Amino acid sequence: MALYLVTGGAGFIGSALTRALLERGHRVRVVDNFATGKRENLAGLSGPLEVCEADICDLPALRSACDGVEYLLHQAALPSVPRSIQDPETSNRVNIGGTLNVLLAARDAGVKRVVYAASSSAYGDAPALPKVETMPPHPISPYGITKLAGEFYAQVFTRVYGLETVSLRYFNVFGPRQDPGSPYSGVLSRFITALLRGEKPTVYGDGEQSRDFTYVDNVVEANLLACAAPGAAGKVFNIGTGRRETLNQVLATLGRIFGRPVEAVYAPPRSGDIVHSLADIRKAQEELGYEPRVGFEEGLRRTVEWYREDHAALSVSGNPPGRG
Repeated sequence: MALYLVTGGAGFIGSALTRALLERGHRVRVVDNFATGKRENLAGLSGPLEVCEADICDLPALRSACDGVEYLLHQAALPSVPRSIQDPETSNRVNIGGTLNVLLAARDAGVKRVVYAASSSAYGDAPALPKVETMPPHPISPYGITKLAGEFYAQVFTRVYGLETVSLRYFNVFGPRQDPGSPYSGVLSRFITALLRGEKPTVYGDGEQSRDFTYVDNVVEANLLACAAPGAAGKVFNIGTGRRETLNQVLATLGRIFGRPVEAVYAPPRSGDIVHSLADIRKAQEELGYEPRVGFEEGLRRTVEWYREDHAALSVSGNPPGRG
C-alpha cells in the first residue's frame, strides 16, 4: 500500500480523492486547515486515514506531514475568481506561497511525484476553442495568475531539483459535496440547491456563456493516472470532457431531471468571469490514458440525487445543506 498525502483533503475534490484512494487500499494522510474544507466530508470513511489539521502556509507542518509519503496530490487552495478579485493578497499568499511550501516539503522528503491541481483559468478569455496546452496563458483574474504560478513552480522543481510534478488544468469540476452555501461555490451546486428550495436560480449574464463541466469522478481518475504515467513529469494536461454546455442548456437539463420547467433570474455579468471554456483533452488521453467516463447529464443526475438526500436531511437536522 502506497502512502498518499492529499492537501485540502477535506474539500470537495480532495475528499473525493481521499475516498477513492482508501477504496483502492492505499494509506492516506490528509492536510487541511478546515478554512473551506469540512470534517463531515471525511466522515464515515474506513481504512488507514490520518488527518493533520495544518495550513499549507506552515512549512514545518508540511515537512512533518510529508514524512514517508510516496505521492502527493496538491488540492489545497483558496478557490474562486470573485474572492481573488476582492482579496488578491490572501489568494497570492495561500495559492502561490503555499504551493511553494508543498513543493519544498515534497522535495526534501523524497516524494516520488506531486500532482498539482491547476486550473483552466490560466487560459483566460482567449477566444480560440478548444483550449490546448500549447496556447499562451492569459489569465484575467488574480486567481488565474496564482494557479498559473503554481504550474511554473512545479515545472521548475522538476527541471532544477528532479522532483517529478504533473499539473492538471481542471475545467469546471462539479459533483457531490461541493459547498452551495458559499458565495464562491460552483454554479451547478447553487442552481441545484436553489431548485430544491423552490427558488429561481440566478444566472450572471445572458446564460449563453459556456463551460466544459467535468464530473468529479473524472478528475479523481485523472489524478490517479497522473501519479503513475511514465514520461508525464514536468508536463501540463487539460482535464475536462471535450464538450461544453451553456448555462441555459444546463437549466434545460435540470428541468428534465426535476420534471418541471426551470425559470431563472438573470443578473449582470461578474467581473473576471470567462465567457467560454472548452478543453482539448487529446494530450491527457494519449499520455495519461485519461477518458472522461461520466458524461455531463449523468454526472448532473448523480449530483442532484446527492443534494436531494442532503436536502432531506436538512429538514430533519436543521443544518445548512452540505453540512450534515
